[in-house]
Amino acid sequence: MPGTPFPARGPAAGQVPGAAGLPLAPLSDPDAALYTMGQAGDLLGVPAATLRRVEASGAVTPARSAGGQRRYSQRELEHVGRLLQLMDEGLTLAAANRVADLEDTVTDLRHQLDERPG
Repeated sequence: MPGTPFPARGPAAGQVPGAAGLPLAPLSDPDAALYTMGQAGDLLGVPAATLRRVEASGAVTPARSAGGQRRYSQRELEHVGRLLQLMDEGLTLAAANRVADLEDTVTDLRHQLDERPG
């Protein structure tokens, strides 16, 4: 979800990758798999084990480099950040993923309604 802040963790607390204050080049493609697991963990303020757990749940499927290393996109980082925020509010990972999916569905439906003629 663009504009959704990450939970208050690590040095990027309250920031979204690419937002003012973070030393990231602007990306033209939010789905470009650019961030290593270490970079993703640093941006989100979580250990690699947390990212592996989120991946194992099926919430994200990062791309793999030729050497097999995970590569996360900005969109995936935003999604994981939203999941972490929901989990901080007391939801399980499965429940957080379901809520995030439903939020995305509602957003898509609202866009469709806004684009309808008349």
